Amino acid sequence: MNKAIYPGSFDPITFGHLDIIERCSKIYDQLIVGVIKDNNNKNFLFDEFQRKNMIENLVTKFSNVEVRVFDSLLVDFAVKEKSKIIIRGLRALSDFEYEFQMALMNRKLNDNISTLFMMPHEKFTHISSSLLKEVIALGGDVSEYAPEFIIKKVKNKL
Repeated sequence: MNKAIYPGSFDPITFGHLDIIERCSKIYDQLIVGVIKDNNNKNFLFDEFQRKNMIENLVTKFSNVEVRVFDSLLVDFAVKEKSKIIIRGLRALSDFEYEFQMALMNRKLNDNISTLFMMPHEKFTHISSSLLKEVIALGGDVSEYAPEFIIKKVKNKL
């Protein structure tokens, strides 16, 4: 089976994330969207179960996509899920250096797992979950960048 892992914090999920999920669902037999439980570098607006639930509501149309929470090294999660492929999204050149370092570290930790980079549709390359939350907090219109129910959940949390 051709299986890939698409990990992230997804706090919250955006149309850019969904674009990558949709395209990967057409390439791989199975796609696991891995929601990281905790990340010392981020203050999450939503807990891991809320993020998982939001994603699950959006991916029901893809029969080969599952959403799971993980709290281990990404390569250990990939081994547990029996996947040799990690998908990482690249929005802009500024993402590349960090993602490159992470891919090299993951390769060092487990040389049997490969990281593949995908870019979302260009209309989403400038949007991030952080920027989405900031614009919502300031009353801006982000309807082009996230589903309406996600926007409402962010507004309610803020």
